[in-house]
Amino acid sequence: MLMDLDKAHYVVITGIVVKDGKYLITKRASHEKAFPNLWTVPGGKLEVSDYSNRKKDTSDHWYNICEDVLRREVKEETNLEIENIRYLTSLTFIRPDNIPVVVISLYADYKGGEIKLCKDMQGYALVSLGEAKDYDLIAGIYEELEMLDRKLKGENIELWRKF
Repeated sequence: MLMDLDKAHYVVITGIVVKDGKYLITKRASHEKAFPNLWTVPGGKLEVSDYSNRKKDTSDHWYNICEDVLRREVKEETNLEIENIRYLTSLTFIRPDNIPVVVISLYADYKGGEIKLCKDMQGYALVSLGEAKDYDLIAGIYEELEMLDRKLKGENIELWRKF
């Protein structure tokens, strides 16, 4: 069976972790292919093993895969546990090696743990929205933080946009 390359994408799940009213951001290592040395939020690629090694939830489907990927990635990258995972927005981009990427951006509450970074992260900070402006964030991340900040204050924000 040949794969239709026009339909092949990496799927990445990212998440803004909220702890004590602040947002967790992490700095990507210099060896990363996409966005080296820039600040972002935890996340990573969906892998077939994220669902294929577990029992299906229906006769044909696995559910809550994005949430499970985010839990795994936050744990791997920061050693933290999260809860109350919710959808924020989505985006796409083309990596420097020409691989298209679909990103599903979620947010979650801090549940527990002490931060211990993996080798792919070289720094972290818990920041307010105002403090986030002082970091060299990947384009669009600040607007995601702003979108979430507004949502948490009760505004009905459905789509990402520059405010």
